[in-house]
Amino acid sequence: MSNLRDLAWLDGTALADLVRRREVKSIELVEAAIERIEQINPQLNAVVTKMYDEARAAAIRDLPDSSFTGVPFLLKDLQAAYQGVRMTCGSKYLSNFVPDGDSELVRRYKRAGLIVVGKTNTPEFGALPTTESHFLGPARNPWEPTRTTGGSSGGSAAAVASGLIAMAHANDGGGSIRIPASCCGVFGLKPTRARVPLGPHFGDLCNGLIAEHAVTRSVRDSAALLDATAGAELGDPYYAPPTSRPFTQEVRLQPGKLRIAFMTAAPTGVPVSADCVAAVNDAAKLCLELGHEVEEAAPQLNGEIFSKAFMTIWSAGIAWMAESLSFALGRTVSEEEVEPGTWLLIEMGKKQSAPAYLLAVQTLQVYSRRIAKFMEKYDLILTPTLAEPPLPLGSFDSTPEDPMVGLRRSYLFVPFTPICNATGQPAMSVPLYWNDEGLPVGTHFIGRFGDEATLFRLAAQLEAARPWANRRPPVSAS
Repeated sequence: MSNLRDLAWLDGTALADLVRRREVKSIELVEAAIERIEQINPQLNAVVTKMYDEARAAAIRDLPDSSFTGVPFLLKDLQAAYQGVRMTCGSKYLSNFVPDGDSELVRRYKRAGLIVVGKTNTPEFGALPTTESHFLGPARNPWEPTRTTGGSSGGSAAAVASGLIAMAHANDGGGSIRIPASCCGVFGLKPTRARVPLGPHFGDLCNGLIAEHAVTRSVRDSAALLDATAGAELGDPYYAPPTSRPFTQEVRLQPGKLRIAFMTAAPTGVPVSADCVAAVNDAAKLCLELGHEVEEAAPQLNGEIFSKAFMTIWSAGIAWMAESLSFALGRTVSEEEVEPGTWLLIEMGKKQSAPAYLLAVQTLQVYSRRIAKFMEKYDLILTPTLAEPPLPLGSFDSTPEDPMVGLRRSYLFVPFTPICNATGQPAMSVPLYWNDEGLPVGTHFIGRFGDEATLFRLAAQLEAARPWANRRPPVSAS
C-alpha cells in the first residue's frame, strides 16, 4: 500500500486507519507525500515552505494514539505558528520571521497525531480572495493553472485538490476557507465563531471575523479534524455553544427533512454569473430530491451598508496586524516592504476612528440579529459561494498608481461569504458542480449559529448522493 498511486487519493481517516492496522508506517506516508510534493508542486506553487526534516523526525518518534496518527498535513503560512519554522504571512516584510513557540491550534494538530510536511501559499496578510503574493508568487489552480486558486487559503486548497495531501489547515476572515474550496473543488467548512481557539497570542481576531479550520477531500475528515481541534482554551474571551455529540457521529446521522432557503442574487447587488446561479439551482434540485423543503427566500440585508461596516473592521484589522508585527519584530513596516494594496489597507485602517469602528461593530451585530431571526424559519440558507468561477491569475493585481484594483475586484467576486464572518455562523462550500470549462463552482450552505451538526449531516448526504472524491484535476498525483 505504500506506493504513490495507492496513497495519493485516500482521505486522512483512511490513512490513519492503515497506520492503526499496521498496514503502512507513518514514515511511508510522509515519504509518499514528499514525493508527490516534489513531483507536482513545481506546477502549482501550493507548498512554499518545506518541512521534510521535521516531518521525517516526527514520523519515527512515538506518536500519540489519536484520530490522525501518522497522517501528513500542511499548515497555511498564516497565523498557525510552528516553533522554529518561518511564518511569512505571504509578505517580504516577514521573510525572516521565525516563531519561538507553537500556536494552540498547532499543538492540537500534533496531539491529533498529524505530521506537518510543509506550509502552504497565502496572499499577503490574507487580505485578498486570491493567492498571488509578490513575495511567494502565485498559487496555480490544478483544474486550470492560469486561474486563481482563490484565497486566502489557496495553497492549501490546491494541495488537497491535486492529491499532494488529504487535508490542510486553512483560516477564514471573509471566506478564505470557502472561496478556495469553491475554486479548487474541495470541501471547506468555516466553523462557528470561537469553535477553534486562536491562542496563545489572540483572543479573537478582527472582532471575531476570523475562524480556523481546514480544507479537506472528504466530509468525515473535516468533522474528525474539528473534533480534534475544537474547544475553548483557558483565557478565551468567549466560546462557541457546546455540541450534543462529536462531529464524527453527526456525519453518520441522517439530517431529517430540512427547511432550506435559497438565493442567487447578491445582497450587494453585484452581478452573479450564470454558472454560479446554475450551481445553486442544481443544488436546490438535489436537496429537493433528497426530501428537503426548498424555497427561494433571503434575509433583508443592505449590501452597501454591510460592506462599508465590514471594510471598516477589515482595514483596521490589517493595520492592527502591521502594528502588531512591527512590535514583535522591533521595526516598523515600510511601504516598500508590502504590496500596494496592502499598504492601502494599512493606511485606511489607521484612519478609522474609534467611534467609526464601534459603529461598524454595531452595524454587523444588527445584521447578525436580523439573519438569526430569519433563520428561525429555516435550518439552512443556500447561496453561491462566489459570484464567478475561478478568475484568471492577475485579475486582482494592484499597482502603485491604482492600489484599489484588488479591493474593487474582490467586491465583485465575493459578495456572499463575508456575511458568515460578520455573524459568526458556520458555513460550508460543497463541490457539487463543474461548469462547461471543467472548472469547479462551489455551493454555499449557511447554518444557524453553533449548528455545524446540521451542516455535517447534510454534507455527508450530498457527498453520498453525488460523490466528488473521484474527480481528478489535470494537474494531480498519478
